[in-house]
Amino acid sequence: MTEPVRMMGEFMQPGGRLMLAKLGLQDCLEEIDAQKSTCLSLYKDGKKAVVPFPVKDNNFPYEPTGRTFHNGRFVQRLRQKASSLPNVRLEEGTVKSLIEEKGVIKGVTYKNSSGEETTAFAPLTVVCDGCFSNLRRSLNNNDAEVMSYQVGYISKNCQLEEPEYLHLVMAKPSFTMMYQLSSTEVRCGLELFPGQIPSIANGDMTNFLRNTMAPQVPPKLRKIFLKGIDEGAQIKVMPTKRMAATLSDKKGAIVLGDAFNMRHPSIASGMMVLLSDILILRRLLQPLEYLGDTNKVSEVIKSFYVIRKPMSATVNTLGTAFSQVLIASTDKAKEAMRQGCYDYLSSGGFGASGLMALLGGMNPRPLSLIYHLFVVTLSATVQLLSPFPSPLGIWHSLRLFGLSMKLLVPHLKAEGISQMLFPAYAAVYRKTYMTATTI
Repeated sequence: MTEPVRMMGEFMQPGGRLMLAKLGLQDCLEEIDAQKSTCLSLYKDGKKAVVPFPVKDNNFPYEPTGRTFHNGRFVQRLRQKASSLPNVRLEEGTVKSLIEEKGVIKGVTYKNSSGEETTAFAPLTVVCDGCFSNLRRSLNNNDAEVMSYQVGYISKNCQLEEPEYLHLVMAKPSFTMMYQLSSTEVRCGLELFPGQIPSIANGDMTNFLRNTMAPQVPPKLRKIFLKGIDEGAQIKVMPTKRMAATLSDKKGAIVLGDAFNMRHPSIASGMMVLLSDILILRRLLQPLEYLGDTNKVSEVIKSFYVIRKPMSATVNTLGTAFSQVLIASTDKAKEAMRQGCYDYLSSGGFGASGLMALLGGMNPRPLSLIYHLFVVTLSATVQLLSPFPSPLGIWHSLRLFGLSMKLLVPHLKAEGISQMLFPAYAAVYRKTYMTATTI
């Protein structure tokens, strides 16, 4: 029950805060030195674009700001909130395996804080043991794909000039991110790919950060970026994983969180998707008189799987698309898409506002995603064909269109086009997702 220290789950999108409020947990972001985030500050080739979360959005009944914080502090607040309830008993232990009888999960075998192996039985078991889940394989054969690696450290005793901005540098080979983690700490992070990870032990990573990445960071951010390196901050490396959600044939258990579904963390939406899933499940499970009725619970889980599709599939697809767009490339078609994304966000107006609403979980609709991807592709195509069409420009434009389809179509197929675009329970989902107390 000690406070976890990890480099994940440090940003709550506006959409995630809405769902937290719906669950009555908004006060868990208080007293943890959480910092308000109002804008995305985007840097590319010496230029800067500031793109705020849309303030005037009549469809979003909540304050349109995010929060950055130490994940462990947030987790501790959630634990305190849960343990304060009279019908909740919190027990610390390490789960070794699920107890299964004739295809039905009956409970868990675990080692308690005293080191004794014991069992716990329940009519319904919720498996939520994160991206490194060792229980997932007991329920399905879903494997996570490692896409890249996040490298990060904390610069202490400092504050950004614009602490309410999320600073995203479109560097090479991929993006660099900086944000105010607490009132006196700044998180510095970047993405690297398999085969590109310098050794931390022999100092190669420090040299890489100082000599290769720091010069690409804007001067006003560079001092803080270097501060953590110069002061010997602990550098952490975490794999970024992608994994589609699949239903288990086994009854008596529900899988949630990163153990169930993962997407690229470039849009920081993992907690938001989990909270959305909890909202939907709560509404579906509440009418049941007995959770031990495995057939009824199984039907609820199947309904949940359909209802979550519009939101989760949109976020999953957006995470992959946005992360791919941020990767620097010498390929003209890919670089045109990258430049097109920057130009689209920096142009302001309806397009930038709509894309920020999508990134912030304020409007996670599949059709909105398709629209913005189409417009960015069109903008990049115009750039490739300017000032006048040439055979090479037309060829790159066709390749660009293919790249755009590659970002979208595989996800549509994997998630299920009919479930994603025309969910059977869309009205129920919409009511569950959007209802909240406005503050």
